[in-house]
Amino acid sequence: MDGDIVLRPIKLRDQRAWREVNRRNRDWLRPWEATIPPPAPGGPLAHRPTFRQMVRHLRSEANAGRMLPFVIEYQGRLVGQLTVAGITWGSMCSGHVGYWVDESVAGRGVMPTAVALAVDHCFRTVGLHRIEVCIRPENGPSRRVVEKLGFREEGLRPRYLHIDGGWRDHLVFALTVEEVPDGLLRRWHRARSQSNPGIRHRPGN
Repeated sequence: MDGDIVLRPIKLRDQRAWREVNRRNRDWLRPWEATIPPPAPGGPLAHRPTFRQMVRHLRSEANAGRMLPFVIEYQGRLVGQLTVAGITWGSMCSGHVGYWVDESVAGRGVMPTAVALAVDHCFRTVGLHRIEVCIRPENGPSRRVVEKLGFREEGLRPRYLHIDGGWRDHLVFALTVEEVPDGLLRRWHRARSQSNPGIRHRPGN
């Protein structure tokens, strides 16, 4: 939690609010949303899961230590989703972050704060060493999130994910725990204060 912004585990009872936010933001989210590629000839057809199926899958992956599924609340209402996925242990200790947010709160610092909360949790509590964010080059709002937080750009992954009906290139941004010794949220607060001297931050719990 940081002021009005809360990052918490997704729950089955979030269904109504989650669906409502998705419905209102259909056009805003569609160009950046993961899609299921066409099946190979003779292969099984894949279907988009229901909300309940999605939550059960996320919980199963979380219980296996491979994922951290969250929703984002702003001023008491659900406004987005953030998932730390692909968690790998052993000699790598890494994961990657994906996220989306309600267009009505975009530009208010909600998503950078949520990402910073998630990264600090991954580094300080979970024990990961590296976090990646992979973003389509055309996705300006999402790129601004990682740029504001000081993620390093590492290069291009051609045709990396199936998005909006096709295989799309993604830019890779990353941070390791050594790069944010005081925590990413604290660094984000400093950056906001320097660019907007009038901003005062209300620390969370």
